[in-house]
Amino acid sequence: MSYIIVYTTTSDEESAQKIADKLLEENLAACISFAPVVSNYKWQGRICKENEVELQIKTTSENYKKTEECIKSLHPYELPQIIAVDVAHGLDGYLGWIDKTLKG
Repeated sequence: MSYIIVYTTTSDEESAQKIADKLLEENLAACISFAPVVSNYKWQGRICKENEVELQIKTTSENYKKTEECIKSLHPYELPQIIAVDVAHGLDGYLGWIDKTLKG
């Protein structure tokens, strides 16, 4: 099994919770953590600074495409950040828990 963490940011905790709830209901994620962040970025030629909520979505690479589609369908942004990072190593028990959880 190949594990990933999918990162996305939203404008507020309500949007983050809506995305998290759907991903968990659909067994596309085993765990989702939220953290407040300040994002500095360029958008349409302007420098922007926004308070956002970052989601760290723990799942498998097999679930990536469906996870991306789910996020896009609920996300308030025109072009959301959705990126995945491979998990090179992890506690065997935790990774096993992800497997068991995603099997429903």
